[in-house]
Amino acid sequence: MTDDLAAITTLGQAAEQPASPEEARLDPVPNPQRGELFLARFVAPEFTSLCPVTGQPDFAHLVIDYAPDEFLIESKSLKLFLTSFRNHGAFHEDCTVSIGKRIAAVAKPTWIRIAGYWYPRGGIPIDVFWQSGPAPEGLWVPDTGVAPYRGRG
Repeated sequence: MTDDLAAITTLGQAAEQPASPEEARLDPVPNPQRGELFLARFVAPEFTSLCPVTGQPDFAHLVIDYAPDEFLIESKSLKLFLTSFRNHGAFHEDCTVSIGKRIAAVAKPTWIRIAGYWYPRGGIPIDVFWQSGPAPEGLWVPDTGVAPYRGRG
């Protein structure tokens, strides 16, 4: 397995913040539980990107669930990938779906879904959901645990 980990670019070493999502690298690592059906969850409650029109910051709570196959996503590379959006201008829908598709392309999971709960812009919260297809039979997929936006109560 050590040879399989040689391609990791961030774990265990200093890594510079990528300037853009295109420059960011997601590192797949071998899944030691390959063949076992399970769900892994990443939560990014402070995701930030920029409005492509105004340049103002946008904030979201992301929940990424995936059922790994041969590879896992190394978490430090994921953190650097997600923070590469801080200076990236894109609409909420594009950010959310692009993240899900990029993880799917790199890790090739059995199944993946991403939920983006975006904080209000212009008074309207935008929730964006994408998944690669139906969840595999027998996979326990918990609720994302994020309450719908209720405003100040």
